[in-house]
Amino acid sequence: MQARRTARRPPSDSTEDHLERIAELVQQKGYARVTDVAETLGLTRATVSNMVRRLAARGFLNYERYRGFSLTAQGRAVAARIKTRHETVSELLGMLGLRPELVAAEVEDIEHHLRPQTLDTLSKLVRFWKRHPEQLQSFLRFAEES
Repeated sequence: MQARRTARRPPSDSTEDHLERIAELVQQKGYARVTDVAETLGLTRATVSNMVRRLAARGFLNYERYRGFSLTAQGRAVAARIKTRHETVSELLGMLGLRPELVAAEVEDIEHHLRPQTLDTLSKLVRFWKRHPEQLQSFLRFAEES
């Protein structure tokens, strides 16, 4: 006898990428359209349209065909977590002295794979280094010497 799964499956990397871009567009323009999302993600309109329908079915978006869409409360909550995670990892890698283009590439590669506990620890490290910049400088000198 199989146990029933009661937990919702976590958003996929693609789902998260779409929600992240949609939230950014809504913040910038006040709305998001399939064309805008497709352009920013480098995908076809058909691919984005299919994802938008899936996101709406999962309760992340309010979607009206040919009208555009907006995030639901659930979609905004997921997008906010994604944004926080993105900003934390970006800030940490930037503090380590990596070039901005490398930071951007690394964040896109690793941000989806961090567990909440790991993100919490990285966030604490960023806050620690902000409060104690001399500790960050000490680490950077150590890294340079190694």
